[in-house]
Amino acid sequence: MSTSERVDGRQTDGRRTAAAARRRERRREIIRATRELFDERGVRDVQIEDVARSVGINRAIIYRHFSGKEELFALTMSGYLDELEERLREAVRSRRKPQTQLAAAVEAFADFGIEFPAFVDCALTLMRRPGPELLEEVSESAMFKLGRGITSCMEQLAEVVRAGNESGEMRVEDPYQLANTLYAAGLGSLQLARLGITVRPSSRGIPTVVPLAPEQVKTYMVDAALALAKA
Repeated sequence: MSTSERVDGRQTDGRRTAAAARRRERRREIIRATRELFDERGVRDVQIEDVARSVGINRAIIYRHFSGKEELFALTMSGYLDELEERLREAVRSRRKPQTQLAAAVEAFADFGIEFPAFVDCALTLMRRPGPELLEEVSESAMFKLGRGITSCMEQLAEVVRAGNESGEMRVEDPYQLANTLYAAGLGSLQLARLGITVRPSSRGIPTVVPLAPEQVKTYMVDAALALAKA
């Protein structure tokens, strides 16, 4: 191979590497903008046009990097999950006994959902879609990343439950099933905390609403988790 061919080859490889780096940075920029809009407005009020406007690009460019809105939202959700996993990990590290570790992890989950209601919205939006239907609209790589984020969070809870089983504090046949149940039920409870009300009958049987504080919901989530683990 001549010197000119080697130089041309390096230049071509360099251009490809630079183009790939720019593409990765553009994807990160779009995901960051989506996350900022989620936290500012909520998931339902964010459209592809809003993301494109925030980044300063044409919406067509977004579709060059993502298969559609669902994939962009799934990858944004994976960012929330990475942060949640770290909080769960720190909560577990801060306690010694499995019961107090589980309580701390559930509290951390509740605090995260209360702080970032868009996380709850995004999670519930994705969960409403049947798996096969979602796979038709989201790439395998994005689904893998989303699944890895969810399982990383589940592992924090499952590990605590396994330790509780070994110490005799807990008795759970399938720690991962419990972790999944706590995750799904927790999202519903956090949606209730966001509404801030409960519905119940009055003394005359007429439906009425009663204010509900987020701390009440968090306490209930912790009590329910501990009760399920001990069952």
